[in-house]
Amino acid sequence: MSDLMDLYQEVILDHNKQPRNFGPLPDADHQAEGYNPLCGDQLKVYLKLAGDVIEDVHFDGSGCAISKASASLMTEAVKGKTLAEAEELFGGFHDLLTGDPSVRAEAPAKLGKLAVFEGVREFPVRVKCATLAWHTLQAALAGDSEQVTTE
Repeated sequence: MSDLMDLYQEVILDHNKQPRNFGPLPDADHQAEGYNPLCGDQLKVYLKLAGDVIEDVHFDGSGCAISKASASLMTEAVKGKTLAEAEELFGGFHDLLTGDPSVRAEAPAKLGKLAVFEGVREFPVRVKCATLAWHTLQAALAGDSEQVTTE
C-alpha cells in the first residue's frame, strides 16, 4: 500500500475512533436524521446558525468507520462556513465520490482533508456510507423533517 493510502487510512481510522463534534448540540436550531438501510448507519446532524454562517455543528449516531469518519470530517469542514461555502463543499465531495474522474486532480486543493475519501469511489456501496452525513446536513439546512435515506 502506498504511503498516501496509508495516510488516508490513518485519517479515516482516527476520525472513526475519536470523532470530532460528536454528540448532541443542546442549542441547535436545525437538525435532521439520516439512515442508510443498506448497512444500518444512522445519524443525526445538529446545527446552530448565525445568519448564513454555520456557527456550530455536531452529529451523533452509529455506523461504519467510513460513515462516522465522514461525519466527523464534515463537521470540521463546514464549521464557520457560510451556507454557500458548505454547499460548495458538498458539491465537491459528491463529485469526488460519484462524478467525473477529472475532479480528482482538483480535490485536495478544494476539499482539504475530505480528499481522504477519494478511494471510496472504487466501492460504490460505500459511497452511500460516506455521503450520508452530507445529505443529512443538507436536510438540516433545508429544515426537512423527513428522515434522509441513501436509497
